[in-house]
Amino acid sequence: MSIFNAEDSTRSSLDRVRSSTAAHVNEEIDLQTDLNIQEYKSKSKAEILERIQMLDKEWDVERVLEVNASTLSLTGLILGLTKNPKWLFLPGIVLPFLLQHGLQGWCPPLPLLRRLGIRTRGEIDREKYALKLRLEKN
Repeated sequence: MSIFNAEDSTRSSLDRVRSSTAAHVNEEIDLQTDLNIQEYKSKSKAEILERIQMLDKEWDVERVLEVNASTLSLTGLILGLTKNPKWLFLPGIVLPFLLQHGLQGWCPPLPLLRRLGIRTRGEIDREKYALKLRLEKN
């Protein structure tokens, strides 16, 4: 029996982000996801498959946070080493945010990203699997 369960890890990550997000923002994201699913109710198999491919490529909130934190940290490090040491404050601020998100599932940029409609992998997958069910029914 494994101590680490990938499914539990994914679920806890989804729950942590959603529980750290304002209820009305979660509701807006869920509503948009439901509207996306409804929109494809009458679409052709090819259009549904195309949407599923788009969903496979959609960046989830974890990926957006990781890429943004890495970009800002590297930029601050490079500028701090080549231009002015004051730029080193940037990775000094960004990296603790990333650590906080990893430990608690929340960090200061998260509310903004969620308001922008950036979804968790579980929220994206909910739409994807609903569309796959439609394909099976047709």
